[in-house]
Amino acid sequence: MSLTREQVEKVSLLGRLRLTDAELDTMTVQLAAIVGYVEQLAELETSNVAPMAHAVELHNVFRPDEVRASVERADMLANAPAADGEFYLVPAVLGE
Repeated sequence: MSLTREQVEKVSLLGRLRLTDAELDTMTVQLAAIVGYVEQLAELETSNVAPMAHAVELHNVFRPDEVRASVERADMLANAPAADGEFYLVPAVLGE
């Protein structure tokens, strides 16, 4: 399949590209080469190739969501500037 200058002009119009006559000539040749290359790909035998969703094999990088021991409350509150033994004490932000 070859592309005509009119087809390239229509595509440039749809893409809101303002191409000069020289650019239209260049793009017609380059796009025709690209379409020709894609047509070559259609000649490949792919009936035995499994479809894939991504070109690179993906692995889950998240660890399992398991309950594990954490830092003790008393150890966390030990570094607080103010605490009441159960919570951090902070200055009031919205009034008293």
